[in-house]
Amino acid sequence: MDNQSKGKRGEALAEAYLVEHGYWILARRYRCQRGENDLIAQRGNTLCFCEVKARSGLRYGSGAEAVTRTKRVAATQAAMHYLMEHPHQGPLRFDVLEVDLSTGQVRHIPSAFEAVLD
Repeated sequence: MDNQSKGKRGEALAEAYLVEHGYWILARRYRCQRGENDLIAQRGNTLCFCEVKARSGLRYGSGAEAVTRTKRVAATQAAMHYLMEHPHQGPLRFDVLEVDLSTGQVRHIPSAFEAVLD
């Protein structure tokens, strides 16, 4: 399976997990010129910008470890762009969803990182 296929499968599993746990999916693969968010979800009044990391094993570390500063900056930029288009008055957070492709298990890390402006 190529990386793009792994990413799509991971995002589908992460989305199913979020829906199963009471989240509404507002956007998938939200992109702007400066960044992207894999999933944007909401539960209650909390808006969650989600980074999905799919892995077949721990050979290259955990998914959360793969969310570099550059990736956090890009996610923050995309979130700011989204909020300009869709104003939100409630709490915001950046989550990471680690997906183990060999088992289909999802590990959700709420508030995995803070917004990073660069």
